[in-house]
Amino acid sequence: MTEMSAEQEPSSGGLAEALQGFSAEFAACWRRLPNKGLFLAPLAAWLVLFHFWGSSTFGYVDTPSLFGWMRNAYAGQDSPDSHGLLVPVVVLGLFWWKREELLRGPLRTWWPGLLLLAAALALHLVGYVVQQARLSIVALFLGIYALMGLAWGPRWLRAGFFPYFLLAFCVPMGSLAEPISFPLRLLVTQIVAGLSQGLFGFDVIRDGTQLTNAAQHYQYEVAAACSGVRSLIATVAIALIYGFTTFPQWWQRLVLVASAFPLAVLGNVVRMMTIVIAAEAGGQSAGSYVHEGGPLGLLSLLPYVPAIAGLLVLGRWLERPPAGRASVPGDVPA
Repeated sequence: MTEMSAEQEPSSGGLAEALQGFSAEFAACWRRLPNKGLFLAPLAAWLVLFHFWGSSTFGYVDTPSLFGWMRNAYAGQDSPDSHGLLVPVVVLGLFWWKREELLRGPLRTWWPGLLLLAAALALHLVGYVVQQARLSIVALFLGIYALMGLAWGPRWLRAGFFPYFLLAFCVPMGSLAEPISFPLRLLVTQIVAGLSQGLFGFDVIRDGTQLTNAAQHYQYEVAAACSGVRSLIATVAIALIYGFTTFPQWWQRLVLVASAFPLAVLGNVVRMMTIVIAAEAGGQSAGSYVHEGGPLGLLSLLPYVPAIAGLLVLGRWLERPPAGRASVPGDVPA
């Protein structure tokens, strides 16, 4: 037991040192940040406003808090908007990653930020009156962005635009996703049926968004929750983060974001094909087991595997210099 304790000490000591290092770095950055009171006091008032007078849709969610409305929209394992709880954490992490760029240069009070704050307040009033909480969510984040500009100036806003823009993924899509989800459902169903019949030789019948086999051993419908919208949103977000943190050119970033759409479809096709193969082998119960995520729910992550792998492969290709061009600009061949 003494030996185990001795072995455990370095790992626990390493964690403690890492936490101490983070605390010291955070404290140093906090000291370098001016006008903290000018940001924090209005921020508290802004958040109170959206907590007590943030939502007027009492017939749908019985709370005046916009944060309560958002929590209800993100709730549920099958909700296409469940990622909304994770996005602010990712944004804060990216802000910490860009801390030197944000703190570099003069940080000053910028009074035009009040105009941007007034625009955010007007947008919230419109959303409150017409009972469109999504407009109020945009106003909430726009107001916080304005307060950062007020306290630290336009250079901070330019440096922080990305990753702050990622907070757009916090706006719940809900029924607005239907124009995207239904075509995705049809496309995934058509591809899975074609692969099942042409490649695997399964007697799969497609009826709209439903898949069955001739013997009626199983029947599945590519429902809205399985349409791939959630994996599409996640893949687009990953592509944005990967593109903006790795590539300096806009065309490289656009290529990555554009690839998110076919990669998300590919991931969902792989997942549906896994369900069909399991159903062909073991019937409805086996397919349902895979559909529910399999062991420890790991198979629910299957759509993200080809998407992330595809982004990484594409990223490696984008990093290659053009043929006939030196890999490091300015190098002169010997």
